[in-house]
Amino acid sequence: MANDELSAGFTGTPTEPPTGLRKAAKTATDAVSREANAVVVGAADHPYTATGFALTVALAFAIGYIMGRSSVDSGRSYWR
Repeated sequence: MANDELSAGFTGTPTEPPTGLRKAAKTATDAVSREANAVVVGAADHPYTATGFALTVALAFAIGYIMGRSSVDSGRSYWR
């Protein structure tokens, strides 16, 4: 028993490259990773633009939320 090599997990390479759905998922994952990295680099290069954009998006969501909450049926109608 002491002469046996112990190995935990798969340490080699797959015999076949991924195809079909696995290949598409890997390609999509790689693309999302590249785009996220590009956004981070762009935000680091232009911090004021990134901050302005983030605040604009947050403000747009807040306005949409407020307008959506005010249109809930409360017995009176704003629109006819």
